[in-house]
Amino acid sequence: MGLELLGEIPDGVTVEVAPAPDRLPSDPAGVRFWVPPFLAQPAAVPVAAKLPDLRVVQLLSAGADAWAGRLPEQVTLCDARGVHDSSTAEWVVTAILSYLRSFPFFARAQVRHEWSYDQVNPTDELAGKRVLVVGAGSIGAAARARLAPFEVELTMVARTARPAERVYGVDDLPALLPETDVVVLLVPLTEATRGLVDAGFLAAMRDGALLVNAARGPVVDTDALVAELTTGRIAAALDVTEPEPLPAGHPLWDLPNVLLTPHVAGSVRGLLPRGYRLAGEQLRRFVAGTPLVNEVVDGY
Repeated sequence: MGLELLGEIPDGVTVEVAPAPDRLPSDPAGVRFWVPPFLAQPAAVPVAAKLPDLRVVQLLSAGADAWAGRLPEQVTLCDARGVHDSSTAEWVVTAILSYLRSFPFFARAQVRHEWSYDQVNPTDELAGKRVLVVGAGSIGAAARARLAPFEVELTMVARTARPAERVYGVDDLPALLPETDVVVLLVPLTEATRGLVDAGFLAAMRDGALLVNAARGPVVDTDALVAELTTGRIAAALDVTEPEPLPAGHPLWDLPNVLLTPHVAGSVRGLLPRGYRLAGEQLRRFVAGTPLVNEVVDGY
């Protein structure tokens, strides 16, 4: 990591870089602000308990599910809300367009050197589709902004309805799903969202609908998803799965109505500059005694 990405370091602050979360460069006493690696594994969480003076953990990920509720009481947890908005929203639009315009099919045809033009059975299109975005946070807002120019009918869903903002609540999903062509998942993983997309959710989706998961794998019941996809009634574009990484023999690999990417929605070249810029801003706030942003409360 280039320390210049953090910006100005406040006087009296020493920045150390650990080669790994469990390989600290010096005595852990005195460490008050910790930025774990991007997508640090859950095994990194217990390291916080070895830092007796720790007061802030600033994540580089938008999701905090591996950390929430597992840190010492005196430690404030902050996520990287805002850092991944553009990249994840870009992935959502790319995945939808790629699947609807049959890019996976054409990529396979290219490998076979086949000019697979079919005038009788053209590809689908995004224009005119009814798109439901489940998750109205900053990434959801970014996805909405990028989808709007594609002439879609867009509906947003949050934990609770916000009628003044024309945002529906999760309780409205049973009525919304049968009328939706594309369902985009952008919710954080919490106890409330774990398994949100179950057999009932999937059964309520209309024939030919596309499920797009850029949230977390456990938001979807994998067995129920495989069962529904196997019928061919719906399709899925997945950046995240449960389990993850997806085992080589898992049925999701071979289903023709599935587009898979290996959890790359947020992994772009601009990630670290944006992430460490946020970390530097948070560090300066902490040293100045001003309120931190993106504080995680109750898993959000």
